[in-house]
Amino acid sequence: MAVSRFHRGLILLAVLVSELGASRPAVNQELSNLFNEFWTLDVNRMQPGVDYSISVQGKAGFVTQGSNVAPDRAPQPLFSNVNETKLSLIPTFSHFVKLLDNYEMSTGVAERVSPAEVRENNLFLDAVLQTAVMTRAHRYLVLKGKSNSDLRQFKSQLYLIWFRLYHRERNAGMDSSGFEHVFVGETKTGSEIIGFHNWLQFYLQEKHGHLDYKGYKARVQDIPDQDDHVLNLQFSWHGLVKPVGSAFVGASPEFEMALFTVVFLMNTDRSTSVLVNIDQCQMELVVIRHGRSLGTAYPRLLSSNSRHLPRPQPQH
Repeated sequence: MAVSRFHRGLILLAVLVSELGASRPAVNQELSNLFNEFWTLDVNRMQPGVDYSISVQGKAGFVTQGSNVAPDRAPQPLFSNVNETKLSLIPTFSHFVKLLDNYEMSTGVAERVSPAEVRENNLFLDAVLQTAVMTRAHRYLVLKGKSNSDLRQFKSQLYLIWFRLYHRERNAGMDSSGFEHVFVGETKTGSEIIGFHNWLQFYLQEKHGHLDYKGYKARVQDIPDQDDHVLNLQFSWHGLVKPVGSAFVGASPEFEMALFTVVFLMNTDRSTSVLVNIDQCQMELVVIRHGRSLGTAYPRLLSSNSRHLPRPQPQH
């Protein structure tokens, strides 16, 4: 009887272990390969220590969602310098910066898009579509039957995904878009930061005194350094605190748009999480739909500096 119970226990343990393993997503190798191609093609990416410098400083403390008090574990700004002259000479970056002041910060306040702002959106997309990164993304999506080979129709698809206005707050006007949420950031009911996953917007808001970096968020074995291209971090913005945010650092806007557009179009679920390895990082790419447009999209760093790779066994 005791042996039988022991065997049943072993079987139950095996089932539990199997279920735990099944619940852990596997690395999407096809998208990892594709996104590493994007990474290689991203010639407009800013280089750490050359085009910008960051100081990650201390590990941020725990802050509950909705609290606007956070201990400051980073007395200095995250960015000590960014080569703005170089940014101004790169078409996608220069057009991108012009879009950052086109939005109302708070949800619930209807956006009013002027003809000049529509023109700025189109000029930005035109510049993005001329890059090798988005050209590769377009080719992949055409191959998968998710996009039309006609460039004008693909541009219209990108506009719908990223720039179409929609209701984020009930009983409000058209108050949000994928671009605003992901790249610019928003506040909700005046009490919390939502979105805001772009490094350049972070730098500019920090530079103008609107944002205060509080420290990085990471496990003990994954302390970030100044060369990391993805960070999990904590910050305050206009007096509100984001307990945990995340962003690529130094990446071009076309790289981020290509990445998240592919994830968006390759899945139809409202919420999608894809595990990928890009350069030396392992991360989840999270995409949430808002109908035919993007609700949010961000990277969640799991490990950096190739710590997710198997360690070589010592030689005997």
